Amino acid sequence: MKKRNSFTILSFILVALIFNSCTKVTNNESKSLKDAFSGKFHIGTALNARQIMGHDSATMAVVKKHFNSIVAENIMKSGLIQRREGEFNFELADQFVKFGEENNMFIVGHTLIWHSQAPRWFFKDDEGNDVSKEVLIERMKNHIHTVVGRYKGKVDGWDVVNEAILDDGSYRKSKFYEIIGEDFIKLAFQFAHEADPVAELYYNDYSMAKPGKRKGVVKMVKKLQEQGVKIDAVGMQGHIGLDHPSIQEFEKSIEAYSGLGVKVMVTELDLSVLPMPDWSAGAEISTDYEYQKELNPYAEGLPDSVNVAFENRYLDFFKLFLEHQDVISRVTLWGVNDNNSWKNNWPVRGRTDYPLLFDRNNQPKPVVDKIIQEALTKDR
Repeated sequence: MKKRNSFTILSFILVALIFNSCTKVTNNESKSLKDAFSGKFHIGTALNARQIMGHDSATMAVVKKHFNSIVAENIMKSGLIQRREGEFNFELADQFVKFGEENNMFIVGHTLIWHSQAPRWFFKDDEGNDVSKEVLIERMKNHIHTVVGRYKGKVDGWDVVNEAILDDGSYRKSKFYEIIGEDFIKLAFQFAHEADPVAELYYNDYSMAKPGKRKGVVKMVKKLQEQGVKIDAVGMQGHIGLDHPSIQEFEKSIEAYSGLGVKVMVTELDLSVLPMPDWSAGAEISTDYEYQKELNPYAEGLPDSVNVAFENRYLDFFKLFLEHQDVISRVTLWGVNDNNSWKNNWPVRGRTDYPLLFDRNNQPKPVVDKIIQEALTKDR
């Protein structure tokens, strides 16, 4: 009788453990990224024009399930929204904002002032000469007031200035800088605040874990603060590789920027598994290398060893973000799935990269469930 009772009890325990294990797996699989990170920080993604126009319903289903913040990848940049002076095209931007509102998302406008995709007319007069400082300031003011004013109370935060500091910490010698000087940054933030006093305002840049850039950005933000300029967060573009940048340097930058009394955002996050011809290029959009077969080693798929490295690297970064959730307000992936990532064509066109959390068929990669589990563990 005792043996039979012992066997019954052991059987019951075994069944309970199996049931509990299955339930735990089912619960994790049903969890979304936004559920897992609820109460910690927003988890976002960038949308391209095709998605915004409603031509990719499968991808948008992923967006609705897993993300609670969106940013426009290209369609709100000045070169697209005001191709000619005074002629604003808000069609896609309106659709983008409407989607965010309908799905109760934290909406980010990207970007108001950026040297790379500004319209050429911005800096030239009718004769093709550089405009005066006064004219360029007025054009900046008109652009920012018009765009930010249109979405006042709808767009939650703006990347006001993008990529104005070089890796050595000096100011980028853009047309904005050459004509106005470093005050173009202060003016851009002032104009954005005038247009919407409630919206959050951000500075955004790449290679933000590099010591030289870190020092330069800290110096710039301190100066803005001393001048009474409203700046709510610093965006660290997360264009990372399998071994660059180091987790330690990335963490130093999180601590340095948050030490200024502003929030930190991880923006444009993606993890390239492909060889980078030159890591010093950061994410400089003008960089372009000639295609070579050896630079595209995984056209037919990733080896298991690379998949393991990919998962471990993503998990290490998300563990870091969770450790600093008190100062990080948002983590945004730069795209939804591997097929629509810019990394397939930058800095070498025609490559096959695997930098995002969802594969080319919009299926979550195994690392997604591991990230979710890591976030849920932090609740205990």
